Amino acid sequence: MQEPPPTGSAFLLAQLGAHATRRFTERIAELDLTPPQTGLLRVIARRPGESQQVLAAELGTPPTRLVALVDGLEQRGLIERRRNPQDRRLYAVHLSDKGRETMRALAKVGAAHEEELTSALSTEERMVLHGLLGRIAETHGLSQGVHPGYRDLDRP
Repeated sequence: MQEPPPTGSAFLLAQLGAHATRRFTERIAELDLTPPQTGLLRVIARRPGESQQVLAAELGTPPTRLVALVDGLEQRGLIERRRNPQDRRLYAVHLSDKGRETMRALAKVGAAHEEELTSALSTEERMVLHGLLGRIAETHGLSQGVHPGYRDLDRP
């Protein structure tokens, strides 16, 4: 009879998640970005022209926290707020030219991060792992491409 592994899969996922988060944070720091800023830029790139309220809902973050993130990225020239043509009370959020350039740099950082993290696996194994992890995430109601940490941004 085979002995059970010394640690469970949930522990390994948590361990790898913490490691991946730390390494990704180090990598994007070279672009002078934080994980919350990076995630917001990704959502804006996928859904240009959305209101701050819609972005906050998609990220699962308090709207007040999102305003601070948007303000910071706007001050750096990475995003623009424009009046929403359908509802002049709302602002539509878009990437600026500098923001699109930053997204290209982030894509390179992300690819390098993915390559480093999964380097022990073959291409086929990476695809299988991705599919399995995606299925687990979906089962737990996690939004694809949105880090659940946004829900905790106002917590100390």
